[in-house]
Formats: sequence, structure tokens, C-alpha cells
Amino acid sequence: MAIRDLRWRSHTLYDGVNRAAARAYVKGIGFSDSDLEKPMVGVFHSWIETMTCNINLREQAEWVKRGVRGAGGTPMEINTIAISDGVTMGVEGMKASLVSRELIADSIELVGRAHYFDGVVALVSCDKTIPAGAMALVRLDVPSVMVYGGTILPGKFRGRDVTILDVFEAVGAVAAGRMNMEELRALENVACPGAGACGGQYTANTMAMAIEFLGLAPMGSSRVPAVDGRRTQVDEWIGQVALQAIERDLRPSKILTRVSFENAIAGVVASGGSTNAVLHLLALAREANIPLEIDDFDRISQRTPLIGDLKPGGQFVAADLDRAGGSGLLARRLIEGGYMDGSQLTITGRTLWEEVSEAEETPGQEVVRPLSNPLKNHGGLLILRGNLAPDGCVVKVAGHERTVHRGLARVFESEEDCMRAVTRRQINPGDVVVIRYEGPSGGPGMREMLGVTAAIQGVGLGDSVALLTDGRFSGATHGLMIAHVAPEAARRGPIAAVREGDHILIDVDNRRLDVEISDGELERRLNGWQPRAPRYTSGVFAKYAAMVSSASEGAVTRPKL
Repeated sequence: MAIRDLRWRSHTLYDGVNRAAARAYVKGIGFSDSDLEKPMVGVFHSWIETMTCNINLREQAEWVKRGVRGAGGTPMEINTIAISDGVTMGVEGMKASLVSRELIADSIELVGRAHYFDGVVALVSCDKTIPAGAMALVRLDVPSVMVYGGTILPGKFRGRDVTILDVFEAVGAVAAGRMNMEELRALENVACPGAGACGGQYTANTMAMAIEFLGLAPMGSSRVPAVDGRRTQVDEWIGQVALQAIERDLRPSKILTRVSFENAIAGVVASGGSTNAVLHLLALAREANIPLEIDDFDRISQRTPLIGDLKPGGQFVAADLDRAGGSGLLARRLIEGGYMDGSQLTITGRTLWEEVSEAEETPGQEVVRPLSNPLKNHGGLLILRGNLAPDGCVVKVAGHERTVHRGLARVFESEEDCMRAVTRRQINPGDVVVIRYEGPSGGPGMREMLGVTAAIQGVGLGDSVALLTDGRFSGATHGLMIAHVAPEAARRGPIAAVREGDHILIDVDNRRLDVEISDGELERRLNGWQPRAPRYTSGVFAKYAAMVSSASEGAVTRPKL
């Protein structure tokens, strides 16, 4: 194929007499005529100096660009933003996290549309950058490839592997007198030993795996830790894959199908992945105009065994999965068992089965169980409904959680109010903690609750207390914790009608979440409900609150046409 054919978009920007000024601008920053005669590849990443997750993405972008050049293309590097969930957890700033998913997607789309790249690479790492990158690529629908920056390695504390989850839980342990401040400081000093996203099967690693199973990232590209020497080869390879995608005209619209989404969901639930995958996969399906509903997660989870023994519900971290055989090993198990469809196309031009059939299992590994010996016969995420969640909610059951809990409601209007009650030991065994007005619109921004859920574990109430919220949970959350309750309180959801001391019944086996009052009483309370004044009346949060959809629809923003 002639090189001019590969410049199917960039020729609009750089060819001809009328485009002399455009050429002058880019020549001023070092590009030559020869560079402009090659396919132009936008290399997007979210390097930022606020977290471990993204701190080495500029370095990795150089390796991707080297691969693009080696394959005959011209790369242009573009930096967008990121918000650290972990750093902002438990404060008002955490409301920016989910909002950033939309902003990152918008920024990649905007630059991609303006600068007519022939292909795109999205180099992503922390939680929201992964679905945001995928959403942008779907909107642009040009030949494009995603690559994950990689997991952090585990820290070492008193001879055992630790992750950031251990630090969050230690906060509760200090409040309970089970750990002192010196021990906490020693733990926080070693929990994050370098670059990379949080180390368990938390949201970043969950979504990186899901993107591979969707076919948007080459199989095996996500498994290598951020600081591993193999990342150089992986990232250079990604640059080559990007040029091959341009040659083959492999776009997201040719890869993403209803079945590929079902493959991704199967991988998430089989690995004990994050509840946030429900939000993000729903959002991505909306962008791709592929029908996907919240109940599809429950249907797929019911038929898919849990075989990944990964934190927070299991024993191992993401680096252990790499050593065991990677995400390809888990996918190969699932395809062989009939839980995934191996015929789906991937960004390499090969089928999913062709990709995962090469996965090598390390003898004696215990991270990925055989199908004959699963951790559970169903997956790690289930969808509940009931009079408290008529539009659904999500519960994670990857560990050894109770399946039935009935207790008194302890109602809090914000995460901070609840955190104070937990650390002051004001929550009792058997309680059902309710945190509301933290949904997509009411928050706004649907904060994660890892600080609270980890503190509950840390004070020793993890086995006796349940929590439900219209907000979100971190991928590191474990215990009987129910998120994304919809409709949310700010939009007259029944969670707004719960009162202190009400009896709440959680019945996971029967997929029910109910407050034990009559339908008439519930309706009477809702009829007396008054909407709260918006927490923000201008700026990004106000715009987001006005435009965001329900969590049951992925919390996507849509213009009011």
C-alpha cells in the first residue's frame, strides 16, 4: 500500500499550497517534510506529577514513539490530565475523579478531531484514564490501540506483600487501638515502592484486563509491571501495532461487538474485579452504540466461575498474575470452558483465541485456578434490585462475604459524616451504614468510599457491618458493600427516604435490597421529599451534575437536546 494511502486524514492538514502555514508551525518544533509525508500517529498519555500511577508515562511515551518511527510513522505526543483517586480519597477533591473520565475522553477526542491523526495510541494507567481513553477512541473511530502503563510492584512490610489497601485499613486499625502511629508511618513508607497503578485487582488492573478482552489492547500488553525492563519492548511493540492498524484500517467499530463486551464482563467477574467496571463498560457500550444493560453483568456473573485469586478478595497481586501467565492464561481458561468467545477480532488482526492460545502457564502457579477448582461457581459481581434500588445496584462477592444481612439503618448525608462515626467507634455490629447524596449528580461526581470501607475493616467490623451508597467503591473495597444504588438520592431515589433505625434487608442470593417498610409508607416519605440545593452552581461540577446520567446507565454525560 502506498504511503499516501495511509495518510487518509493527515493529508487534509499538511498537503498543498493552502496548508503552508500549518507545515510552518510544526516545522518550528522540529518536524521535517519527510516526517509530514508519513502517517501521523497521536500518542496520548496522562503523565502527571501527583501520583505513582502515571509518573513514568512520559518515559513510556518515548518508547511508543520509537516504535511508531521504526514502523514508518510520525508520532506526535499529547499530554492530558488525570486525577488520583487514592490521593484525593475522603475529601471534596475526590468528586473530580469520575468527572475526569469525561474530561479526559473529551480532550483526547477534541485534539484527535482537530489534528487529523491517521492513527492514535492511548497510553493509560490510573483508574479513569483507561475507560476515558477507550471512550475517546470509540468516538474518533480511527485505527487506534490502547496500552496500559502497568501495575505497581507490591510493597514489603514485616515480611509480607502490601498494597495501598493495607494503608487505608491501617487508618481504622489506629482508630481501634490495634496499630500505633509509628507502625502506620512505617507502613505508608513502603506501601508504594515506585511507579505504577495500584497493585491488586483494583479498578486500574481490572479495566486494563477488560480492554484486552474487548480487543482494543494487544493481549499481554497489560501484564508487565510499570518498572519492569520488559516495558520497553512492550511499548515499542505498541507503536508498531498502531501502524499495522492503520494499514489494516482496524478501527474500534470493527472490533467492538456485543460479544466482545460479554467477554470483557466475563473476565472482570472471573478475576474478582472492581465494581467500577460496571460503570465504565456501560459507558463505553453507550459510546459504541452497543446495547448493554446493568442486568447483563448479573447474568454473565451467574454463569462464570471465579478463578482469579486476586486481592482484595483473594491472596495475590497483579505482579503475581504476570508471573503466573498473565491475563491471557485467565482468558484461555474461560474460552476453553465456554465462558468467553474466542472468535472475536482484536487490534492485532488476530482472534482472541489466537492471542491467548500462546499464554504460558508457570508450573505450580496458584493465582489462576483451574475450572475444576474455582474459588466460587459464580463471578465476583452481582446486581441487586428491590424497593431501595429499583434501577439496580452492584455488590462485590469475590471474598467470603455474607449473603444475607438484616440490620438497623445508620444514615449519613455525606462520606465525611460517616467516616467520623466509624473512627469514633459509633457504628455497632449488625448495622447497615447508608451514605447518600454521593451519586453522580448529587455528589456531584460519585466519590469512591475506600476510606470508609477500609476503616470499617480496620476497626474490626468488616464481618458484621454492611454498607450501601449511591456513590462508588474503590476496586480495593471488600466486605458486604453495595454501591451505585439507583436512582440516587438527589434524583428522588428511594435511598433518600431511609430513616435512622429502619430495618434494611440485604439478600444476595435472591438479588434483593429492601427497606422493610410498606410501599405506602415509602411513597409517603418520597412525596414529602424536597430536592437539595446544588452543591455547585458554576464550573465543571455544576455542568457535570446537570448533564450526568444515572449510575445504572454508566454515569455518562449527555447534552440536553
